[in-house]
Amino acid sequence: MTAETEVLGELKRLRARVPQLTGGLAASVDGLVLAADTAEAESVAALTAAALGVALRLTEATGQGGFKELLVRGDAGYVATYAAGSSAVLTVLAEPRINVGRLHLEARRAGARIGALVDAALERPENV
Repeated sequence: MTAETEVLGELKRLRARVPQLTGGLAASVDGLVLAADTAEAESVAALTAAALGVALRLTEATGQGGFKELLVRGDAGYVATYAAGSSAVLTVLAEPRINVGRLHLEARRAGARIGALVDAALERPENV
């Protein structure tokens, strides 16, 4: 992925805008890490893909349309996943004290930018 540096920059800018984030990654919908700013990125990406599969089935079965986002709240904080273009997702980890509205606002914007970068990179022919 030639956009890895740009995607990683977007992850870092997101963390700068939302200090309560503790990590983040962009991954393909099948769980491959595209860029990461967190520990254990491979396992988080794989779990994201599994959760995405369930979320897609759930939205389809209930007639809620295409996947947009998934939010999980645990005792120690949040895990949120956002659609990022047609072939990627953004997953972020956050402290429990985060303003969830701010998280959604900033992560949705970052997801849109990451999606555009990834989709554009996939459309470019590879250099031979």
